[in-house]
Amino acid sequence: MSLFCVSLTPSLLPRDVVAQGVLSGVVFSAGYGIGTAGHWVWTFMELRDFSGRLARVLTWTPVVALALTSLYTLNRMTTWQNSIRMRMEMAPIDSAYPLTVLCVACATALGIILLIRLLLLVATKAVDAIDRYLPRRIAIVLGGSTFVILLMSFVNGVIIKSTLHAMDESFAAINWILDSNEVPPQDPRASGSSASLISWADIGRNGKRFVTDGPAKEEIEAVIGREAMQPIRVYAGFDTGDTLEERAQIALAEMVRVGGFDRSTLIIATSTGTGWLDPSAVDTVEFLHAGDIATVTLQYSYLPSWLTLIVEPEVSQLAANALFRAIFGHWTTLPHDQRPKLYLHGLSLGALGSEFSADLTSILTDPIHGALWSGPPFLSKLWNVVTRGRNPGSPQWRPVFHDSSAVRFMTQDGFADLGGAEWGPLRIVYLQHASDPMSFFSTDLAYVRPDWLGPDRGRDVSPYFRWFPVVSFFQTAFDIPMATSVPLGYGHNFSPGAYIQAWIEVTRPKNWSASDTENLKAHFIDFNPRPM
Repeated sequence: MSLFCVSLTPSLLPRDVVAQGVLSGVVFSAGYGIGTAGHWVWTFMELRDFSGRLARVLTWTPVVALALTSLYTLNRMTTWQNSIRMRMEMAPIDSAYPLTVLCVACATALGIILLIRLLLLVATKAVDAIDRYLPRRIAIVLGGSTFVILLMSFVNGVIIKSTLHAMDESFAAINWILDSNEVPPQDPRASGSSASLISWADIGRNGKRFVTDGPAKEEIEAVIGREAMQPIRVYAGFDTGDTLEERAQIALAEMVRVGGFDRSTLIIATSTGTGWLDPSAVDTVEFLHAGDIATVTLQYSYLPSWLTLIVEPEVSQLAANALFRAIFGHWTTLPHDQRPKLYLHGLSLGALGSEFSADLTSILTDPIHGALWSGPPFLSKLWNVVTRGRNPGSPQWRPVFHDSSAVRFMTQDGFADLGGAEWGPLRIVYLQHASDPMSFFSTDLAYVRPDWLGPDRGRDVSPYFRWFPVVSFFQTAFDIPMATSVPLGYGHNFSPGAYIQAWIEVTRPKNWSASDTENLKAHFIDFNPRPM
């Protein structure tokens, strides 16, 4: 019951009644399991049970205390949840929220406990069968071990694989859904056009949106007030080639065909798990460079990033590396004074892959110019190295690294005060939110309080969020699938205004002023990109 009470406290993101109820039910079941296991060990060790008045006191005192604590936490839930929603500019929850959560939690806990009891009954029958031939305690060990192995094999081999296979087929079908208003582009320079090396049928839903939804030359000119070019976008879909390397080579050939290497700026972008590139990131940088820019990417999956991160996190790294080697290999053959400036970009799982794409040898022999990585997942190696190596006194959610000449961190509120630090030749910016569970989840949350939950925390993190062993791990894990359910500028959703500021720092657009920045931010103030 104590774990149930703690599970009602806030975490990084606001939770709807179903998510909160399921979380509380799971945590209650975990606490019930711990208590039951402890009682079983006590009995197995043949320790003396308490009796009489002492037993009643030891039983009813915690029961009453936990009942009162439950009433208190249920009553405080509204305040706790609204403390997050207020910071994220969301409507407050209604008064029925606590009661609905309690109902969902009870149903979830009851289902889990009944299932566990059923499994234990089967395990007991197995032990009794072995007990006929072996000593009781040996039978318990062998029967329990055999049952656990068979259960894990069943769960992993049947339930998990069947579920993943069904999800894989579902997302594959969604990937090929074509919105009725999307038709092949007429511009021969666009991927999927009649002149393209990439078939329109092979691009998939997010690829079609990427090549058709970007700003036109005329729109860019109207906003920035000067002549512009039509941005180039190259997208190699999941079926463009049989392997990542083949897709990368086709993307390179398409880039050469459409003149992508003749632009002043070139971005190698790594998509999310579904093949989605955030329009808030891609559209804004095209305005900044007056359309004199080319962006190239390829699709490596069609599962959501959080699910791909669990199932096959390495695929984004392999895809990013294949595309980088193909594009970078051609880029290095071009004269230095005639080739575009080269940048990397990735959001979420794309950031994880993009980090991995450029090896140290490549950067040292012929350096790229920079990178913008947003919402880096907690598995991102370089992000973790830099975050752990931050200067003393800088917070984990917005670190300051060394002299800030190569790597800087930015939130929705901008950069930390860097005291006039100057950029070096390589400019890397991490755009992240303190409320993003995709970045700040970690397995050691189960037993270690994170630095980002200290007194100096991001403004979008509830002041009521407290670390509790085990429970905070479950809370933040449950936040991950809902990381994009909050408004732009919070969680795992990044606003165009933040991207504009980050891209200015990374790419240093020519003939760009502070008033141009404000005009562009105003243009994107009501921007609402289509979801992935």
